[in-house]
Amino acid sequence: MKRLLFAAASLAVCAFSSLSPAAAAYPDRPITLIVPWGAGGGTDAVARMIASLLERDLGQPVAVVNRTGGQGVVGHQAIADATPDGYTIGILTVEIGMMHWQGLTKLDSTSYTALAMVNEDPAGLQVRADAPYKTARDVIDDVQKSPGKYKASGTGQGGIWHLALAGMLSSLKVAPNAVPWVPSNGAAPGLQDLMSGGVQIVTCSLPEARSLIEAGRVKSLAIMAKERSKLFPDVPTLKEATGSDWTIGAWRGIAGPKGLPKEAVDKLIPALKKAYESKEYQDFLSSRGFGGRWADGAAFAAFMAESDAALGAVMKEVGLAK
Repeated sequence: MKRLLFAAASLAVCAFSSLSPAAAAYPDRPITLIVPWGAGGGTDAVARMIASLLERDLGQPVAVVNRTGGQGVVGHQAIADATPDGYTIGILTVEIGMMHWQGLTKLDSTSYTALAMVNEDPAGLQVRADAPYKTARDVIDDVQKSPGKYKASGTGQGGIWHLALAGMLSSLKVAPNAVPWVPSNGAAPGLQDLMSGGVQIVTCSLPEARSLIEAGRVKSLAIMAKERSKLFPDVPTLKEATGSDWTIGAWRGIAGPKGLPKEAVDKLIPALKKAYESKEYQDFLSSRGFGGRWADGAAFAAFMAESDAALGAVMKEVGLAK
């Protein structure tokens, strides 16, 4: 009898052991989503919306953690340094294609497992509503006639909107320094400077200029994208306005540390696609005026590599690359 009971117990243990891998299928515990920028900003808002939708689909809590500092380096480094088990992921931003050119870090897009791009806001060319320019070509022609006369702003020196201006000018055979850049702590201060007459051009995204455009105080003459904006469909693309193929924008995407297990990747990408396509996320983008753009896995990795190369070329041209 004792031998029979022992055998039965052994069989029970074996049966439980054989079931445990299935019971522990990914994810079986909470997930952390790192944000390299501060709470309350656009990147934080995107991350929290995605986290809530992932949480609902995956059946596990997804905690958003803001890791700020070092112009984005601290948070991006934390994502890259995380244990590659799928339980720590993060939101990458366009700065990952800029920071290493500036000598701030050795990180680049190849430091991660790309999962999904979920947002892109192309740069726009904004001037005051009472400016004499009717088209982007008018602005370019004036700059060519009077280099150094007009100033621009929208972000810090070497920031994404500075590179947007430099790349646009370069693509039209105009010296990037023909329009001196006035550094600011973001698009909002840059637009205030535009209103006061301190600068004549601001190259920020349309969502950032939305309130002033809708109030009739600012006009956007072009968007640096392949397609027109759903937010302001009357604004032509830079290609339509000037013939330039230059495109650039601030983007956000989800990634994990390099070497994520296939099981996690195969679960996360479909969940992210479902979140991106959900009514909640699309309504969120519309309410904020954000642009949607989807690319998963290899396509997202390829996009980041192309963005990195384009940003590096412009930064070298304007003397910002080290």
